[in-house]
Amino acid sequence: MDVDVAVIGAGISGLSTAVDLARRGHGVIAIERHARPGGKAQSERIDGFLMEHGPSSVVAAGATPLLPQYFTAEHDRVDLEPGVRRRYLMADGRLHGIAVHPLAFLTSNFLSTRGRLRLLAEAIVPSRGAGTEETVAAFCRRRFGHEFADRVIDPLVGGMFAGTAESLSVAATFPRLVELESNYGSILRGVFIGRVSGKRMPARRLFSWRDGIGTLPTALAAQLGSRLKVGVTVRRIAAHPHGFVLTTAGAGSTRARAVVIATQPHVAAELLANVDATAAKAAAQIAAPPIAVVFLGYERAQIAHPLDGIGYLASTGEHRRVNGSLFCSTMFRYRAPDGFVSLAAYIGGDRAPELARLAPDELIDIARHEFAMLLGARGEPVLARVRHWPRGLPQYRVGHRELVAALNGISERQPGLFLTGNYLDGVSVAACIAHGRKTADAVDAQLGGPSTFGSFHQDHTAGRLKDTGS
Repeated sequence: MDVDVAVIGAGISGLSTAVDLARRGHGVIAIERHARPGGKAQSERIDGFLMEHGPSSVVAAGATPLLPQYFTAEHDRVDLEPGVRRRYLMADGRLHGIAVHPLAFLTSNFLSTRGRLRLLAEAIVPSRGAGTEETVAAFCRRRFGHEFADRVIDPLVGGMFAGTAESLSVAATFPRLVELESNYGSILRGVFIGRVSGKRMPARRLFSWRDGIGTLPTALAAQLGSRLKVGVTVRRIAAHPHGFVLTTAGAGSTRARAVVIATQPHVAAELLANVDATAAKAAAQIAAPPIAVVFLGYERAQIAHPLDGIGYLASTGEHRRVNGSLFCSTMFRYRAPDGFVSLAAYIGGDRAPELARLAPDELIDIARHEFAMLLGARGEPVLARVRHWPRGLPQYRVGHRELVAALNGISERQPGLFLTGNYLDGVSVAACIAHGRKTADAVDAQLGGPSTFGSFHQDHTAGRLKDTGS
């Protein structure tokens, strides 16, 4: 079978890329080794509860401009509920509620007076200038002081990346902070100047859909139709005079003018081994420690806590077995039946990968104990489910930018070969959609315009690739 573009992997990144290219008139096929597309973006209805196995929300500022071309079911969209009034952080073994307005950390007693004064002093801290790459912890301690870095930034990093501020690169994870220091000498000064000049920081308003994040890959997959093949594993990519040949497990081969690898980094490393050793070596160095999601449903009367926030986060220094939790039914409607609430605990990641490998019963016990202590949860949950992810979120450790540079250079070394995924330019759903669009732009430019095969040809030839187990 001949196609313009073969996309390997049908998570959010791969689906976004494939749909974008198909809409531009290219003959596309997307190949997914699992029986279900979407990657970690999986949502499940269980007895009136909605469990998110992976991401639970989308940042509106990043995704909204890109969604209309893919997704039209706006009537299913649900925005963050007004019941979200606080953010909760753990300190000294208990939860502290902080209002969500921008100046809350200055008016709250969560930080000491000295810590708040040090935070304000960021505006006069000298800029370090270019030099050795810093970790998130080193950068934030230098600019904001130890207390804010350890009590606020560290738990934030745990929630966003399931990682530690001591190991992640600030330039890779929070490039905007580095840019503000470079341009203005201070993050606070840069934000203030931006506001005065009308360049407000983008609002990080969250949204989802009635049936969860899984709605998005389902809609994208429906647009691809027969061009999406699930249960098919690509075993090998080989260069060909007019592109590449993909060999699959029991489903024949496919010739493509261009190939987009949209898999996890360890899979990309295997596929690239005989095509581009430089990229294969770089991809293999990106760790994605295991993580477990524990989803519990309770009657509302069983929980003493007001649950008036998105959830809570714990810093590394608290030495908790749960990195953080989401108050799912507070965040969005349709997450629990009337009179019930749903909570999700996140265990493992780079902080404690061994915990993520525990048996479901053990993980449920850990979550129940934490919720009993911190939220006043009483009795047995009415629902308990666990999702193990043997490979979780990619870790943007110090040196990550160099790895990404080696990966991005693949299209120059091997014209027609492209990479996309959450290990390149952000782990969020919005970042994956944006990178999928960027990748589609690059592929379109490489191919030089619309398909040589045409959509009619693609719809018919795609059927020749059988769906087989891998």
